[in-house]
Amino acid sequence: MPFSEKLLTVPPPLEVAGRHVKRYHVTADPAGVDPEVEKAAYAILPELLPEPDGTPPAAFVVLHRGGDDGAYLNAYSWVWDNVLHFRGAAAGQPVLGCPDRDPTHFITPELPWIGCVWELPPILHERDAWVRHLLAPEVPDLHAYLADSLPEGTTGDRT
Repeated sequence: MPFSEKLLTVPPPLEVAGRHVKRYHVTADPAGVDPEVEKAAYAILPELLPEPDGTPPAAFVVLHRGGDDGAYLNAYSWVWDNVLHFRGAAAGQPVLGCPDRDPTHFITPELPWIGCVWELPPILHERDAWVRHLLAPEVPDLHAYLADSLPEGTTGDRT
């Protein structure tokens, strides 16, 4: 089966555990991520976020619904001023240690993986947005950062 890009949608940010969380959803399904999978993913999100450390309380997540039973939530949080903290959760994927194929039964595997090819595109955008709105200006602007998301479309090359 040849490779194909997936659809990327950008729901509005949420506030979770005191952090402002920008959201990206990835799926091959034009209907988007199933609401039950989304609900289960965001229920485990507080477990994936680090303790506050004085850095503006911002994070971004990629919720990916795989082509099989798998669902993945990657949480990237800004810490130590300019460092990206990662923690992930997975559901429905026994090869990752999930106990069943239920895409709403999320666990937090201890793997050193930060994302697959469809989950990585937001990282570069978020790095540049963090520099643009928080690190480069004389007065950091968290609200501008939160409003600056990768445009919806596909996960592929945008040039």
